[in-house]
Amino acid sequence: MDGSQNIVGAAHDKVQHDSAVKHVTGKALYIDDMPSLPNTLELVLVTSPHAHATIKSIDASKALAMAGVAAVLTAKDIAGHNDIAPIFEGEPAIADGVVEYVGHPFAVVAADTYDQAFQAAKLVAVDYEELKPVLSIKEAFEKEQFTYTPPSVIKGDPDKALEAAQHRLQGEIACGGQDHFYLEANVALAVPGEDQDMQVYSSTQHPTEVQHGVSHVLGVPSNAVTVEIRRMGGGFGGKESQPTIIAALAAMVASKTGRPAKLRLRRDADMIITGKRHDYEFDYDVGFDDDGRIAGIDIAMYMRSGNVADLSSGVMARSLCHGDNCYFLENARFRGYPCKTNTVSNTAFRGFGGPQGMIVIETILEHIGHHLGKSLDDIRKVNYYGTKDRNVTPYGQTVTDNIIEELADRLMSEIDYEGRKQAIEKFNLENQTLKKGIAAMPIKFGISFNMPALNQAGALVHVYTDGSVHLNHGGTEMGQGLFTKVAQVVATVFQIDIDNIKISSTRTDKVPNTSATAASAGSDLNGMAAYDAADRIKARMTGVAARHFDVAEDEIEFRLNCVYAGNESLSFAELAQMTWEARESLSATGFYQTPDLTWDPITCTGSPFYYFSYGVSISEVVIDTLTGESRTLHTDILQDCGKSLNPRVDYGQIEGAYVQGMGWLTSEELVWNDKGALLTHGPSTYKIPGSRDVPPKFNIHILEDAPNRVPTIFRSKAIGEPPLMLAISVWLALRDAVARCGDGSKRPTLNAPATPEALLNAITEIRA
Repeated sequence: MDGSQNIVGAAHDKVQHDSAVKHVTGKALYIDDMPSLPNTLELVLVTSPHAHATIKSIDASKALAMAGVAAVLTAKDIAGHNDIAPIFEGEPAIADGVVEYVGHPFAVVAADTYDQAFQAAKLVAVDYEELKPVLSIKEAFEKEQFTYTPPSVIKGDPDKALEAAQHRLQGEIACGGQDHFYLEANVALAVPGEDQDMQVYSSTQHPTEVQHGVSHVLGVPSNAVTVEIRRMGGGFGGKESQPTIIAALAAMVASKTGRPAKLRLRRDADMIITGKRHDYEFDYDVGFDDDGRIAGIDIAMYMRSGNVADLSSGVMARSLCHGDNCYFLENARFRGYPCKTNTVSNTAFRGFGGPQGMIVIETILEHIGHHLGKSLDDIRKVNYYGTKDRNVTPYGQTVTDNIIEELADRLMSEIDYEGRKQAIEKFNLENQTLKKGIAAMPIKFGISFNMPALNQAGALVHVYTDGSVHLNHGGTEMGQGLFTKVAQVVATVFQIDIDNIKISSTRTDKVPNTSATAASAGSDLNGMAAYDAADRIKARMTGVAARHFDVAEDEIEFRLNCVYAGNESLSFAELAQMTWEARESLSATGFYQTPDLTWDPITCTGSPFYYFSYGVSISEVVIDTLTGESRTLHTDILQDCGKSLNPRVDYGQIEGAYVQGMGWLTSEELVWNDKGALLTHGPSTYKIPGSRDVPPKFNIHILEDAPNRVPTIFRSKAIGEPPLMLAISVWLALRDAVARCGDGSKRPTLNAPATPEALLNAITEIRA
């Protein structure tokens, strides 16, 4: 059943986001909107002004003497273990004796009001002994200071291939980090209960990880901690591991004081205290023939991991697995270096290392094209994955669903790419100050967590005797429409209108041991789990209906909110009542595990992805050569969504991801001073894209008649992350525009983000 029958809200329908009206009217409730419970304490963190220092003593007497202040707690007050590491060990919830970045929390102040806590935090006196910090990727690498053992992906014999190649080039490139800048900053409310129980409301993409972190810090079993989240005001990966710190500290205060405790970060504090997208520096060595076909390649990826590992190993693994993007590399070595620096621990961000891996291979192909006097598109064509002997990735997975060249050719033809390039050439000849550029960007993005164990999900479905349905699953709603999509799945199974389904908040006591809502796998995993639960109930109801109508079960049909047996029918609600009377369960848990996944984190080999998502974008830009300002004028996107579960939601995801990618590559610049303090920690100093930055001509097309070739939920494909990397077309177009400012003899020296300052410097250099 694919939802094609005429019910309201079936799979593949353009159903409105379940909270859309609440979002725009302000009626959507977030954690900070919840009415305060009596005696709730407000919390403020005390943080380090130094990038690296030993804490010799802490004097909180003046803070504790203030009216309304209930407690000032430090690591010494932790009853359990001061470790909330998501993968490794030794990642404290709160600094203990040593601070490792500017903004590192080492104490939490609890007071009756936020203002009281804020003022009291300033009175906590600390005696520091400053230590020499390591602030740059280069210094950390030179000192071999890493957060975990550096990994690598090796295929064939790259050294031999490089030596034998007709042409050989070396180069370097760098891309900056990115702040998540979610509308809702990190927040958690902890409410103590009986018998060490703790109810935690956390703005998190990973309720189970928060549950584990809180239980570790409190020294209680997981079953004593319940984590709940109905919605987040954005997440983008920033609320995958980092909320554990916020929730754990709120729970610690609640446990110590016996009072509810809320910890909410101000925007500035959130940007300083929490992690970001990893910035990278790259070196590359590539050998190729006269056609531009790569014979051998060696790429070194230097990542700013930050003060602890956090999720860096997963991010680096995905970078290593996307250094090929859409191109067959017969002899390749990708080396990853997770550099430990005295800056905030970087973390998950939409794309999770994929964008960084892709940006370096595209730079390399551009370099090859410049060397041979060919276009980037020509170099791509000779290097695309093919069939048989050209379809195995550097990490060993066979690409069986490749459609990228077909997509690229189709989009280029439909928008008259060659004609557009000629028009740009004419414009540039006629204009001295403004220069235009254009570029395409193809992507192949792997869908699944790199760690196979994470590719599982559970769901809980109840059908009540009036025919209404209660749906719960392990995924979280951060505005991306996951709850709507999963409800569509259940509506399709039962063939009832989606309005009959109650979407409930995610809770660890309803669906346990969940994976994070991340890796673009939310719909794939939770949709299949919900399908399984609903299908189990439907099978029981089918048996009851068959006995009622005295027919075989295969003659029962669920359709249009009713259940049919030939010309006879019952309403869905009538059958629900009848099933209850027959003492058949109308409740079921569902479970799903993604099949056919393998990954060896030591050798970095296997088949970590269930399938690939493909897409192509073409962007046209203009730059002002006097000021370095730029504008994206026109973007066309063709995105592979399989058989879209909800085109309306998917269009929104494509648009939002692309614009967020534009921000990373053009305007969102993170700047630290020479002491390791972040200078860009608010909207006045950190520029995210606004409405005027969206291309005036912005055409998004979802590939039609292309259901997923592997069994996913109704043959759909993931959409959350892949379109972000399509924005690399903007950065490549800016490089093209800069190149057109010179005589063609030089390649642009332009890292990401391509800010006005960076563009102006690149223009000056190419004209020198």
